Amino acid sequence: MTGALFKANFWSSDILSTAGYDCIIQHLNNGRKNCKEFEDFLKERASIEEKYGKDLLNLSRKKPCGQSEINTLKRALEVFKQQIDSVAQCHIQLAQTLREEARKMEEFREKQKLQRKKTELLMDTAHKQKSLQFKKTMDAKKNYEQKCRDKDEAEQAVHRSANLVNVKQQEKLFVKLATAKTAVEDSDKTYMMQINTLDKVREDWQSEHIKACEIFEAQECERINFFRNALWLHLNQLSQQCVTSDDMYEEVRKSLEACSIEKDIAYFVSHRKTGQTPPAPIMYENFYCPQKNTAPQGKAPGPNLARRGPLPVPKTLPDDPDYSLVDNYSLIYQ
Repeated sequence: MTGALFKANFWSSDILSTAGYDCIIQHLNNGRKNCKEFEDFLKERASIEEKYGKDLLNLSRKKPCGQSEINTLKRALEVFKQQIDSVAQCHIQLAQTLREEARKMEEFREKQKLQRKKTELLMDTAHKQKSLQFKKTMDAKKNYEQKCRDKDEAEQAVHRSANLVNVKQQEKLFVKLATAKTAVEDSDKTYMMQINTLDKVREDWQSEHIKACEIFEAQECERINFFRNALWLHLNQLSQQCVTSDDMYEEVRKSLEACSIEKDIAYFVSHRKTGQTPPAPIMYENFYCPQKNTAPQGKAPGPNLARRGPLPVPKTLPDDPDYSLVDNYSLIYQ
């Protein structure tokens, strides 16, 4: 705590001025407002973390992600989904933690508000007493000054009437002068009494002002320390969230390191194989001579393999004239 800063630097030469006190109060109000803003920030961040966590949870539990994978890669994907689920839960837990920190900030603000209220009430009373006594003192001063002027006028009147023959008139002037002197003495006593009272009130106010400055300075030191620690803690919580998430992701990385391409391929072959004998070649089958069809379909036949069947038996006899004619040309010698 620095000390001796507030009580040494927030005064005014004007006895009625409250500028120094008002400046401190305004600063404390700003500090309280800043704490409220950070409190609201924590609440908003908590809402964001909670929404993100719930969205991530829904994504992890409802969205398929490589669900038909097998063996080691399947196990890695299961670890991946589990860790994403855990990360989501961590964000939801962080949201609850942030709301708890916001609640602590609110309690701190309210505690300082109640502490300040007692001091502010005492200072308000001191300011009112000082202002009221100052007014009474100034009124007493005005009255005293007026009585002095009245006495001076009475003395001048007596001096002017020194050569007057009228004795009764002179007696009246002397009586008026005596009355004026008595009034001056009375007003002077009242004025001095008010001055002494004002000085006592001023001393009491000054003492209260010093106490208030010390209390307010201690409060401000406490507020800054609390605010700084709250922000520090908030950052530690965010860092811890990152570390925790990275640890969970590391588990996924470890499961991926254990993933074996050879094992997954072998596992697939072992559990899903359909046979080890490929299909035999499809042979060409001649419709007319099936016993001679030995070449596979699509392959060129050997030179001795007949590509055509026997000629069909003609329906007409050889001696039929039409049998040997092609476009009226005969191939048979006549």
